[in-house]
Amino acid sequence: MHVGNARYLKREDLPETAPVFPLTGALLLPGGQLPLNIFEPRYLAMFDAALAGDRLVTMVQPSLVEGEGAVESVRPPLSSIGCIGRITSFAETGDGRYITSLSGICRVRLLEEVGGGHPYRTFKLAPFMTDLSAEDDEGSVNRMELLRVFRAYLDANKLEADWESVERAGNRTLVNSLSMMSPFGPAEKQALLEAPDLKTRAETLIAITEIFLARGFSDSEPVLQ
Repeated sequence: MHVGNARYLKREDLPETAPVFPLTGALLLPGGQLPLNIFEPRYLAMFDAALAGDRLVTMVQPSLVEGEGAVESVRPPLSSIGCIGRITSFAETGDGRYITSLSGICRVRLLEEVGGGHPYRTFKLAPFMTDLSAEDDEGSVNRMELLRVFRAYLDANKLEADWESVERAGNRTLVNSLSMMSPFGPAEKQALLEAPDLKTRAETLIAITEIFLARGFSDSEPVLQ
């Protein structure tokens, strides 16, 4: 996996621990780009430290638990799987915020939390090494069905797409990009993240999109319960 100016090919290329940025509804996938607007002091400190070091930050969602208190707390319980990314763009706004972009490297399982005297949280990580491999599983994706559902979504929402760019995109880029930009809730985003392979992620994306289309994209109920 080549991300920015770095290459991540083996376990030794990734850190044993990394800072964790919990954000509900955010989905970062390997090879994807996630723009972020950083303004909380603890996360400004996190990005300062990352920029001074290996530029790596792990995106993870708070756990999908009953009630909103845990999600809104300072140290919410976290989903066990996230995605580590490299800061590949960075800008200061002049009013105390950072505008950054993370490029996804690979999914990781959060192990134990480690201290460090920082205002942000840090965890030991177990990377999904298959995300770094060059093995090509793009041929397993039903591209025709994926594009059919994507067109239906665009038509239902009166949106347009750059179809020339879509047609040029490989299946991995297409599946992961559509998953990240999808309007689904936290449970659906987590299901897409945790899909074991590209084929399953594409099938999950198609199934969830068809359910949302059937419901008229109502926000009243989540698809996954």
